[in-house]
Formats: sequence, structure tokens, C-alpha cells
Amino acid sequence: MTIVETAPVDFVPEAEHPGPAPTRTVVGYGFWIFLLSDIVMFSGLFAAYAVLWQNTAGGPSGQELFNLRNVFIETICLLISSYTAGLGALSAERQHAGRFYLFSVFTFILGAAFLFIEISEFAEMVGKGAGPSRSAFLSSFFTLVGMHGAHVTSGLLWLIYMVAQVAAKGLRPPVLRRLLCFSLFWHALDIIWVGVFTLVYLMGAR
Repeated sequence: MTIVETAPVDFVPEAEHPGPAPTRTVVGYGFWIFLLSDIVMFSGLFAAYAVLWQNTAGGPSGQELFNLRNVFIETICLLISSYTAGLGALSAERQHAGRFYLFSVFTFILGAAFLFIEISEFAEMVGKGAGPSRSAFLSSFFTLVGMHGAHVTSGLLWLIYMVAQVAAKGLRPPVLRRLLCFSLFWHALDIIWVGVFTLVYLMGAR
């Protein structure tokens, strides 16, 4: 009878077996998937604008309509709001509720200022007869920029909700996870706006 020797199997204690990923990691990963789907949508809107931006149908072009001074102020407001949103998220992680409230107020004011300037621009363009139905260029412009503005509006409403969550429940792990998602969302809007500012306004005003 032949005895077959087998290689010894290293015993790995149960504690060393990798367990499921932390909830924070899973939530962050899932929210990144949502953001990527949103970016795909904006990519389609950018592509449509790139095709239609010269189809003015005899109407005004971006060079005649765009006020780069106001757009620059918009951009500064959104960039700074992204910075204050990041500081607010860091303050929350360090359990500094007071600082979180302060930076949230700054973020909301800057985001609201961005929206006010954008809505004023839209109203001025419509008042000049340059509404979204005037040409394919204006249809694509209002759709792209308006969609971004709708996202900023939803972000501001989300921020109000998160401040209420912190006030009611404190800086608990579930609340911090929601704040992480909000911060990722707001920074993504900032990145998308840089594309709008460059491809729509700067190139269109040439």
C-alpha cells in the first residue's frame, strides 16, 4: 500500500480572512457608478452641441449673446463653492459640526449666486428673442447649460437636506456617508462646468 504525501496546507485563522468591504467603500463605489452614468448623459449633450453650435438659422450666435464677464463670475462662484463643500466634508469627518454648518452656508450662497446669474442670462437671451426654439444652436445650448443648472439646483436642495440631517441626527456614520455622496456630486458638477465654460462659452464667444 502506497502512502501519498500531500503538501501541508497553511492554516489561516478566521480573523485573517478578508471580510466584506466597509459600507462607506461600497456606498462610495456605487455612487461613482451613478456619477459615471450622469457624465455619459452630459457627454451626449456636449456632442449634440458640438454638432449644432454653428446652426444659428440666421439668428444670433454665441459671439453676440455670451457675456464672458458674467460667465467668469459664475465660474468663480462654482469653483469656490466646490472648495467650501470640500472643507465642509472634512469638518464633518472631524466631528466639527459648527464648521460644517459654516462652510455649508458659504457653499449654498455661492451655488445660489451661480444659479441667479445663469437664470438672469437665460431671461436676457429670451428677452432678445433668442430662446431655445430660435435655432438648433440655441436649443442645444439651453439643453446643455440648463441641465447643468438643474443639477446645481438639486445639489442645493440636497445640501439643505444634509444640514437638516446633521442637525437632527448628528455626525453619525450613515450621515457621513450621505455627505460623502453629496461632496462627490458637487465636485462632479464643478468638473462638468469647466467643460461648459471652455467648450461653450470661450469657444462660442470667439
